[in-house]
Order: sequence, then C-alpha cells, then structure tokens
Amino acid sequence: MVAGLRLLVQTIALFATHGQATLAPCDPPRHLVVRGVYRHVRNPMISGVILILVSESLLVGAGTLAARCVLVTLVNRLSIPLLEEEGRDARFGSDYQAYKQHVPRWIPRRDAWDADRADQHREAVEPLPPNKPF
Repeated sequence: MVAGLRLLVQTIALFATHGQATLAPCDPPRHLVVRGVYRHVRNPMISGVILILVSESLLVGAGTLAARCVLVTLVNRLSIPLLEEEGRDARFGSDYQAYKQHVPRWIPRRDAWDADRADQHREAVEPLPPNKPF
C-alpha cells in the first residue's frame, strides 16, 4: 500500500509541476510529462491506485474491495485508450507517439526510457533532410 501511495504522490507532483495540470479531466496537461516514473510507465497514477486497492483487499480480505479493484481496473482499461490517449495524440503529436511506442501503458518497463537518446537514434537511422537554401 505504501508503494502505491508513494507512486500516486510522485505522479501527482510531476503532473502538476511539469505537465502544468491538475487531476481534473477539464484541465489536461499542457506539456507531455516524461520524467521520473513516467519514463517507466504511461499511466502511473492509475497503477498507484490499483496497487493501493489490491493492497487493501489483501490486508482486509474483503471481497468487495477486490471487486472494486477489478471494476476500477476494467473501467480504466477501457477509458484510457479510448478517451485519454486520443486527446494526448492530438495535443502532443509525434512526441506522444514516440513515447507510446517505448513506454508501456500499465506494467512498468525495467529501465527508464530516455527520449533524448531515442531522438538521437531516430536521427541516426533516419537522417534529417538537407537544408534548403532560401
């Protein structure tokens, strides 16, 4: 449970400071957050909430908490790809597409994704077009 709370607090702080947003759906992030835990997993807030709910249901042994955890997971599994990710695609374009390709939605990747290193690799593979004279 402590790990879930810690994850939740970290992500909210990063979302507010680097994304310049709140948790309210009507106030989406103005900047794509690819720092801290967001370099390992795309939806760390929901991962934190699910971890808290799983911990509570295991500690208390209540079936209703386990059912609530399953419900929260299913709702987010459907809504995030359909609603949130489409908005991020529109707001952040190719930056979000690259992020989405390299960082998993739910289960964290072991090593942190480095967007700068990925850009350098992409430029090495796909050289930029030559400058055109004015």
